[in-house]
This record gives sequence, C-alpha cells and structure tokens, in this order.
Amino acid sequence: MSDDNRYMSEIFRIVNGALRLDIERVRNYTAFLAEKLEKAGDTATAKRLRKLLQETDHQLRPGSLSTARALPVDSESRFPLIEQVNLRAYNEPTVVLDDAQWASVREFISIAKSQGQIESQGVNTAFSMLMYGPPGTGKSRLARYIATELDLDLFVARLDGLISSYLGSTSKNIRALFEFASKTPCILFLDEFDAIAKLRGDTQELGELKRVVNSFIQNLDSVGQHSIILAATNHEELLDNAVWRRFTYRVQLSYPNADMRHRLWEQFLPGMPSRKKDLLALTDLSEGFSGADIQEVCLRLQRKRASEKAEPTLADTFAALRNIAIGEGEERRALLSAIKGSSPRDIARTLRDRNERLYSTEVLGRLLGVSKATAHRWATIRSVDNG
Repeated sequence: MSDDNRYMSEIFRIVNGALRLDIERVRNYTAFLAEKLEKAGDTATAKRLRKLLQETDHQLRPGSLSTARALPVDSESRFPLIEQVNLRAYNEPTVVLDDAQWASVREFISIAKSQGQIESQGVNTAFSMLMYGPPGTGKSRLARYIATELDLDLFVARLDGLISSYLGSTSKNIRALFEFASKTPCILFLDEFDAIAKLRGDTQELGELKRVVNSFIQNLDSVGQHSIILAATNHEELLDNAVWRRFTYRVQLSYPNADMRHRLWEQFLPGMPSRKKDLLALTDLSEGFSGADIQEVCLRLQRKRASEKAEPTLADTFAALRNIAIGEGEERRALLSAIKGSSPRDIARTLRDRNERLYSTEVLGRLLGVSKATAHRWATIRSVDNG
C-alpha cells in the first residue's frame, strides 16, 4: 500500500464528519489518525494534529462537557449498552481454525487494513462478519483476535441488554449503539446476536418486536463504511434472512476436529503431557469437546498445580476431562459418555478395544494412575473378579 493511500480511510471519515457537522466523529478520527501517524514514525505530524485538537477544543465542545468518550446508555435505566474490552488483559495463543476458516478471516483482516487504498479507488468497503456455531467454539476469542490484528478498540454490546421493558426504547437503544459505532474508530461486536435479530416471521413474537428487528436492520445498513461490525450467535437458525444478507463474511465455528484438538491441547497445556503418545490419547478422548472445554480442563490443572505445588499427571488430566464431560453435551462426547461410571478395569478394556495401538498398556497406566502391569492385566485379561 502506498503512503498516499495509507491514511485515506481516516481522512474520508474526518471530511465526512465535517460536512455533516458531526464534531464528535471529526475529533475521534483525527485523534485516531494522529495515533496511526505516531506509530508509523511521523511524530511531528501527529503532534500537530493533537495540537489542533487541543487548540480548538473549547470551540468544538461546550466547556461543561468532558473530552472523555461517552458510551451509549439505556434511555430508561441509564445502564451502559456497550463496554470496551481490555485486549491487553488477554494473553491468548493464536486462534485455532481450519484452513477454510482462516481463509475468510485473513481476507477480512486484509481488506480492513487496506480500507484507505480501496476507498481511494471509489470501491465500497462496507463489510461485516457473522460468526455462528455452538457455545465454546471461539467466537468471542476470534473477535478479540481480529481487533488485536487491526489495532482497534473492541466494544461489546450484549444485545439482550439492549431490549428494554419499553419496546419503544429498544429502537432508541439500537440507534444510539450504531451512532456511537459510526463516530468511533472501533470494532463493534454484537454478542448473542439472536437476541434481537430473530425471524420477523416468528408468530410467537409481538408485532412491536418485529418492528424493532426492522429498525435494527435499518441501523445496520446506516453504518455503511464507518465501522467494522462483528456479530456472534449460537442459534443461527433464528436469524432472519435479511439479517444474513447484511454480513458480507460468514464464519461457521463448530466443534474442533482431531487436528484442531491436538493443537488446542498443545496451546493450553504447555509442557504437559511431555509424551507424544499421551497428547494423542487426550486428542482422541476429547472428541466432541469444544475449545472452551479443553481450555477449562487445562485451567483446572493449572489451579491444581498452584495449590498442591506439584505437576499434574496424565491421570489428573483424564479425571478432569471426565468431570467436564458430565452434563450438557454428553451426546456429542460419545467416548467419555460411554465410559461414564465405569470401573477403571472396564475403562481400560474399552479404550484398548477402541484403539490398541493408541491405548498401549503404558498409556493406559498413566491415564488410570496404575502400573503398566496392572493396566495390562485390566486391558487384556477378562475375568469375573475385580482385578
């Protein structure tokens, strides 16, 4: 990208705000441009822009107003409708995606980084991404990754909080949310998107709520080229067809396959297990688990290590994995559901029958916390005693 086009996106937004007499947009994008110039090494120009903002502050703002960025609030309760994510608080490994998912995400990020160059050629760069799939598959984490890659603030609106007890106020809340996004260099993340973008044809919904959905769609259109919109839902089947059309990028996040689970274990459980065979066993045992499930198992082991001041064993990992498998989602965690409540001997036999090469007596011994000889006896000798 040439230096001439590098900052065109911000310049267009500043000019647009000036022509519309939208002082807040002018100030926000001027400050954002100064920050980008400073990061690029042009500290002199950044300093001049900030000086202009400081000198004209009393002209652009009433003296009683704070220069701090005001977040939109519910018109009735005054409760904030949006919150900023502290991206520095997250020390996360690289997002684990498959090749097709990465292709969409990288294209999205590339276009966002090239907005100025694209807009200088008169091409509409309005774009947004919808992430959908079951809970725990990494939608929020992916939103944080995109914001970090683009070096933009991430603001999250939980859309269930936008819905006021006064339905007329809900439309006002939606309008305030998008007005904020259009004036602020940021990424707006619409979490739990299905809470508002339901099917307008749903006969169980009130007519007023259907009108709210229409209002939401209109506001989404009005953002145009002024913001990057990300949305996430666990219930994509509830979304209106018109809502789907508003998102130029769509990424389905499902439960990780074997290769992805292997990488997740490597990320979240550094240094343990040290044996490759143990990691392969955990990859197989976690079939049907989400990335969040695997992360929670590893967090439990980290707490255990800090509390007991001892390195967790493979048996500890297996016990935590079996515990996480209890309850919701058992039907997709077929392997661990099959051995739920089984004796160690029965578990050894089941795993041995499943994959004799993967579940060697050595691996079984570490999984069950017994000697290799005991694991061999349990797995290979059928008898009526308790082993």
